[in-house]
Amino acid sequence: MITLDGVMQAPGGPEEDTSNGFKYGGWSGPYGDKVSGSVVRKQMQPADYLLGRKTFEIWEPYWPNHGDFWPGINDGTKYVLSKTVEKTDWKNTIFIESVDDIKKLKSSDGPDIQVWGSGELVRLLLKNDLVDELWLKIYPLTLGEGKKLFDNSAFPAAFTLVETLATTKGVIIANYERAGEVKTGTIEI
Repeated sequence: MITLDGVMQAPGGPEEDTSNGFKYGGWSGPYGDKVSGSVVRKQMQPADYLLGRKTFEIWEPYWPNHGDFWPGINDGTKYVLSKTVEKTDWKNTIFIESVDDIKKLKSSDGPDIQVWGSGELVRLLLKNDLVDELWLKIYPLTLGEGKKLFDNSAFPAAFTLVETLATTKGVIIANYERAGEVKTGTIEI
């Protein structure tokens, strides 16, 4: 979930992430509708998950008690990139420490691995050319402040739009798959 100006901080609620005095938590709430709900349900199919430490710390106390809303979240393996957190009672959680660990995980057999939230982790994956697919939910507002999804560290890569739709409230949902190297050229009129 990102705003038109690229903010991804605290879309789910006012208390989700107030770091740096962020006061717009819950900005995605007014934009829910049946279309976005059906996309979220589609994305909540069983999978494995790669999470950054901060997202893990938000999810860990919540999802073990709310698995009825997200079938499979507690059964899927949660790989958590962290150098400080090393144990949890949340079942099927494995802690990893480095980009090399992520590369090994990516090259292994198994189900697809999804990343939800985890802005620092997404930027790390983009920087190291480890992203095969992006699902972007672009909300029709700007906030002017907050943590951004993209910065200047991404590895140059081309993506192809494979699916898109717009909700009744103006949210654009776009699914991109990796499509090789960046190609350049001249615009002709």
